Amino acid sequence: MSTIEAAGTFTLGDRTVNRLGYGAMQLAGPHVYGPPKDREAAVAVLRAAVESGVNHIDTSDFYGPHVTNQIIREALHPYGADLTIVTKIGAVRGSDASWLPAFSAADLTQAVEDNLRNLGLDVMDVVNLRIMFGMTPTEGSIEAPMTAVAELQRRGLVRHIGLSSVTPAQVKEGRSIAETVCVQNQYNLAHRGDDALVDELAVAGIAYVPFFPLGGFAPLQSSTLSDVAARLGATPMQVALAWLLQRSPNILLIPGTSSVAHLQENLAAAQLVLPAEEVAALDGIAAIAA
Repeated sequence: MSTIEAAGTFTLGDRTVNRLGYGAMQLAGPHVYGPPKDREAAVAVLRAAVESGVNHIDTSDFYGPHVTNQIIREALHPYGADLTIVTKIGAVRGSDASWLPAFSAADLTQAVEDNLRNLGLDVMDVVNLRIMFGMTPTEGSIEAPMTAVAELQRRGLVRHIGLSSVTPAQVKEGRSIAETVCVQNQYNLAHRGDDALVDELAVAGIAYVPFFPLGGFAPLQSSTLSDVAARLGATPMQVALAWLLQRSPNILLIPGTSSVAHLQENLAAAQLVLPAEEVAALDGIAAIAA
């Protein structure tokens, strides 16, 4: 058994993936824009991830833009039969590195075609429709863009559909339009607003894929987390990842890094078992952060 197989697997659409995967966002340049400082290092991280058993890579053509997907293709193409690549659409990058909504049918079609071209694929395994009504999940109908992505699925360009940055009401609306295999939202020890949604999706057999497992661009600072990590001989990131893995069996993780050493450190979290008393201590972080 490889290190990450200790965390188990989950069925994502018609693909079986290890629950600990890899997020490629950090392979682009600063602010997820432009090329990385060291392209060879980015290629090395991807190859090391797959060699370590990672078979679920999360990416998007708006990382760079185009840069991250081109690096994935350089590093891993032709892809192994068990590798699942998941992308996101619904945004484009401005010349100032801004993130701009791109929800029209034409925009979404172009985004899927760009992903396919830059990754060297004929069909995307999973496409997440990222909703950008606000900086955080914001209510509003997603019928039009979800219908457009469902049409791309009918055309054979997309196997499975997911949602990102969405409210529970939008998840319900999206599922009424097309089968949804995953939801990708911010969720971690300190941000637990999706607790009920995680449980609802678990019952339905739908993956929940949290991003920013340690707080995001403003990292979580918690003495409780640091103390638990010290007691277990682990890093705070490993503890945060292990907590997510133990939180629910439908949670899939996509921690990102541009360092092979940090990658191996993250993957080792799959073997970290948190005792009940430590889980109880960690559960209190959300109340303090609220």
